[in-house]
Amino acid sequence: MIRTATSADLDAIVRLHTEARATYYRGHLPEEEYAGAEEVGRSRGGWAGAIDRDDATVLCAERDGVLAGIAAHSVRDGITHLTQLHVAPDRWREGIGTELHDACVADWQRDGVVEARLDVFVHNTRAQSFYAARGWIPDPVRPHAGDHLVLRLTVPAGTRGGA
Repeated sequence: MIRTATSADLDAIVRLHTEARATYYRGHLPEEEYAGAEEVGRSRGGWAGAIDRDDATVLCAERDGVLAGIAAHSVRDGITHLTQLHVAPDRWREGIGTELHDACVADWQRDGVVEARLDVFVHNTRAQSFYAARGWIPDPVRPHAGDHLVLRLTVPAGTRGGA
């Protein structure tokens, strides 16, 4: 089941986010940069803010009443961004990431969005493959942002604009 997050989900979201990030940052960044107390606190603040903001959407994927995946998207400077998409590592390859991605795309179609962007860690080849399979391509204007690749998706036609 995919549903909108509430503040009651915050602890589970932060745990899943920290666990998922460790799978691709481990060996590339010092642990305190993705799982240290300061970073987890920053993450918690970011997720709490996203849940409460009117210009952001946070989605939860549940399996058997347990949080199995999260996704977030928002508009920054007039551009729609997929800011987060994480699946609990013990739930990989169950279709949860695809369901979350599809839910984001459906939101964008409903809102009339024609293009979205995201940043993906340069060493996270698993995520890069996931996004490429769903039509994301390197952003031709700004292909890199530090140690992240910038990808762009032309949102497929669907129910754009409420049609």
